[in-house]
Amino acid sequence: MDPRQHDDLVTALRSAARSMASRPSLRDLEETLGQIVTSAVATVPGVDAGSISLTQNGQVETRHPTSEEISKLDRTQSELDEGPCLTALADPPDDGVVIAQDLAGTDAQRWPRFAPHAVDAGYRALMSTQLSADGSPRAALNLYSTTAHAFDDDARILAGLFGIQASLLLHGADTAIHLQRAVDSRDRIGQAKGILMERFSLDDEAAFQMLVKSSQDTNMKLTDVARWLTSEVGRRSARPADGDGRP
Repeated sequence: MDPRQHDDLVTALRSAARSMASRPSLRDLEETLGQIVTSAVATVPGVDAGSISLTQNGQVETRHPTSEEISKLDRTQSELDEGPCLTALADPPDDGVVIAQDLAGTDAQRWPRFAPHAVDAGYRALMSTQLSADGSPRAALNLYSTTAHAFDDDARILAGLFGIQASLLLHGADTAIHLQRAVDSRDRIGQAKGILMERFSLDDEAAFQMLVKSSQDTNMKLTDVARWLTSEVGRRSARPADGDGRP
């Protein structure tokens, strides 16, 4: 790769980074996933369409496909348990990039059941990059091309670099969501403790232990007990008073 090509790749990658980082909040995982697809399709040479495949509860789901046709092709890979996307998730090469250069040619032998579906839909090449920042294959970025042999070495390098970057953004967004949930749970438990402290004249520790015992006795999560208690108090407070002014 000559210096000019190298500079072009760096510029493209930095542009994609700015585009994704410009989102109002990386806490929104769906916004992040959508921006990853949009930036990749616009940045990687030879790409005509894209999507992300995300593993959840043992199932592979398609997120933010650029067209319904791409959504169908991703679902087909999942249903057949075969295709570049599934290979990227389960058994990728060291750089995490799996390429099918011609699904109407030699690559049809590698994915014999999926390849005809892609060709019938008008796509001859597909590059899938594993997105994983913590060692667990959770997602893959799928980049489709209508042209056979559309992905050269530069495209592969850029897809690999983009995959690393996207993995970190995806991991960061996911982590932020879990942290926000933890904060929300803590706040809910704090509200529930406050209710018990006021109603039963308890200190902080006694109120917390009361919540814990209720959780154990009802076989409910502590956060669910706290949510029920705060919701119930809220409902009672919202009820209109009767004639003598009592709730």
